[in-house]
Amino acid sequence: MITYLVVDHAGSRSLPGMDDFAARAAARWRAIDPLLPDPVPAEDGADCGAALAVGAGGNLAAFGACAHVRPDPAGIDLSWGMAARFELAARVVGPDAAGGLDRLISLWREHLAGVAGSDAEDTAAVVTWPSRDIEGVAALQAHGLQPLAVVAIRPGAVAGGGRRGDHARGITGDDLRLRQAGVADAEVVARFGAQIARFDTHFSGTPVRPGTAAAMRREAERLLAASAGAVPGSAWTWLAERRAGPVGVIAAQRPADAGWIAPLTRLAPVAYTVLGYVQPDERSAGVGAALAARLHAAADDEKVAATLLHYEQLNPYAAPFWSRQGYRPLWTVWEARPARALR
Repeated sequence: MITYLVVDHAGSRSLPGMDDFAARAAARWRAIDPLLPDPVPAEDGADCGAALAVGAGGNLAAFGACAHVRPDPAGIDLSWGMAARFELAARVVGPDAAGGLDRLISLWREHLAGVAGSDAEDTAAVVTWPSRDIEGVAALQAHGLQPLAVVAIRPGAVAGGGRRGDHARGITGDDLRLRQAGVADAEVVARFGAQIARFDTHFSGTPVRPGTAAAMRREAERLLAASAGAVPGSAWTWLAERRAGPVGVIAAQRPADAGWIAPLTRLAPVAYTVLGYVQPDERSAGVGAALAARLHAAADDEKVAATLLHYEQLNPYAAPFWSRQGYRPLWTVWEARPARALR
């Protein structure tokens, strides 16, 4: 009989069987997807110290840590998610991985029922689950979680991936050119970013945030200021232009700024694509591929092992496009919105 345990997170490190569980969980992930990291103990979440364990005695079958995340109201992260996010970092082992995850989510739901604010409308219960770990899908669905977003990865040339073609030189038309964006381009970069956020609300269920335009302007200024201090010719933000003006953008964080997402893969160092946008009337003309190839060439030159990005699972343009650029799903973000919808 599997029993349910709720332990204080600080005490979870000395939980009987934890060392063996961690080693088995790491081996399981390596077998599922060689690009996954080794699981590490989750840090205490803001406003939450709960850790959840499923097992009998020292024989753990599942373990999870709960974190409460409230994005900066003035930041761009709020444009792609709910105002309060209750996140479960879940690990499972054994022949009945689905059963262990099912019990773990049930325990998590009981925990959230006693958390103030978890019944509010602008909330989400979130589980970020390895995309290739298909054993967990049925349990996630059974608890009312939906796959809303994907963290995709493209291994760089230094890691045995990537490829270069004509698009790396921007060959998509006589009147198209790619150029490094500068601080004077903050307005157009921010405008394209706001259009991405607005378009993604069709698939994410995230409400349109009134502060998105201002947040995008601040993010664009930060990205472009960083680019301005870079080695000439290796900036991480580019615009695609026709004679009539800008038609697309790509912007990415260098490894020094992408440390927040680096733990999601064993490859290192990593970059993160913040924005990728092409105007609707310019799509399917090679503009997006040219921008992506320019970024990937620069990342390969700087020995970046992998580039990561997010896209909405239901966006009919995103998955096909990024797959053609060499990306594939690494993690899937499952959510119940609002958090009380978790079953």
